[in-house]
Amino acid sequence: MSAGPAGRTSAPSGSSGTPSTGSGPDAGARTGIDGRSAPGTRRPGGRTARVREAALAATLEVLTDKGFDGLSVDAVATRSGVHRATLHRRWGDVGGLLADALDSSAGEGWTPPDTGSLDDDLAAINEEVREALVAPRSVTAAVIAASFRSEPAAAAMRRFLADRYERSAVVVDRAVARGDAVEGTDAHTVLLAATAPVYHRVLLLGDPPDAATARRYAELAAAAVTGHPQP
Repeated sequence: MSAGPAGRTSAPSGSSGTPSTGSGPDAGARTGIDGRSAPGTRRPGGRTARVREAALAATLEVLTDKGFDGLSVDAVATRSGVHRATLHRRWGDVGGLLADALDSSAGEGWTPPDTGSLDDDLAAINEEVREALVAPRSVTAAVIAASFRSEPAAAAMRRFLADRYERSAVVVDRAVARGDAVEGTDAHTVLLAATAPVYHRVLLLGDPPDAATARRYAELAAAAVTGHPQP
C-alpha cells in the first residue's frame, strides 16, 4: 500500500510481478523460487528475499482475483512457484501471508502531501484513498474485506492504518504551526473526519464518491478546525 491512510496495497518492493516457475503446487519442488532445485544445481543468492517477494505478490494477486474464499496456500503455491511446504513452514496459513503482505507495505516510503493548505492536503489524501478503493480489481478493497475474515490480517491492517495516520498527522500539525488551525487540534480526529466518509461510501454503501465529493469531505473536515466556513 503506497497511498494515504487507506494505502494502496501492492506487491512487495522489488517485485515486478509473479514469477513463472512452472505449474501446479509442486512446481517449486523442481525449479521454484524457493530454491528447491535439482541435485547438483547451485542455489542463487538472495533466495529468502525472492521467496518472500514471490509469495506475498502471489497472495495479493490470488486475493484480488478470487477473493478470500479462493485464497489458499495451494493457490499461492501454484501462482508463485514457491513450494507449499515452504509456505506452511514460514507463514503457517493465508492469514500469516496476508499479515506479512500488509506489514511489508507499511514499510514503504510514503509521505503525505505538502501543498501549504490544510484543505488541499486533506483533499489530496482523500483522492489517494478514493483512487485506491475504486481502482479496477482494487487490491486495497480486497485486503480490507479479507481483514474481516482473518484476525492476523485484521491486526496487520490496524498496524498499517495506524502507521499511515501517524505519518499523515503532519499535515494538521503544519496547519497549526502556520496559524491556519486551532492550537491543540487533534490530528487523528481531523484525518478520520476527512477520510471516513470515503470509506463509508465505497465499502459500506457501494456508492463511490467522485473526486469533487471526496474533496468536499476534506474541506468540511478542515473547516471544523480552521474557522473557515464552508458554503
